[in-house]
Amino acid sequence: MTVISWIILGLLAGAIAKFLLPGRDPGGLIGTTFIGIVGASVGGWISARWLDHPISKDFYDGATWAAAIGGSLVLLVAYRLLFGNSRD
Repeated sequence: MTVISWIILGLLAGAIAKFLLPGRDPGGLIGTTFIGIVGASVGGWISARWLDHPISKDFYDGATWAAAIGGSLVLLVAYRLLFGNSRD
């Protein structure tokens, strides 16, 4: 996959993570988008490094999507725990 496809995958993974964890985010739309892109990268790295599932070259690989969404969920939860009360 190219860098552009990882960004698109990250945007979609961030949107899915936001859908699965609704609520108010401290960073808004831009922060959630950035978390999705970074989460896709982190999820893919964790999948390749520790789960022994190499990153697929195919954009429609289910394991790649699961890793990207999982990474986005982890980062979104961590972000809310660290900066959750900053917009009150």
